[in-house]
Amino acid sequence: MAMPRPTVAQLAYGSLTVILSAFAMLLLSRTTSAGWIAVVAVVALALGLLVAMTVPAGRPRTVAVHRPSTGAGAGPAPVSVGAGAPGRADEVRRHAA
Repeated sequence: MAMPRPTVAQLAYGSLTVILSAFAMLLLSRTTSAGWIAVVAVVALALGLLVAMTVPAGRPRTVAVHRPSTGAGAGPAPVSVGAGAPGRADEVRRHAA
């Protein structure tokens, strides 16, 4: 079974969490050591992963299909798409030329 692809919300929330948490931790800790900066980066990545995994995954979209009944009380007959004002098509053609 293939792993599902992350949604846009998961990518956005995870990325923002990594960036903002790393920035906040670096500012609050005032560290200059390369080792502690690496620790902050790993913690920020773990926190971003946790946030991205907790965002609900998108549901597959379902589309309702309307199928008109063919019985006696089927309702009004469908109207043609091109049933606009008479002469309108000629006016559009003249304007486009």
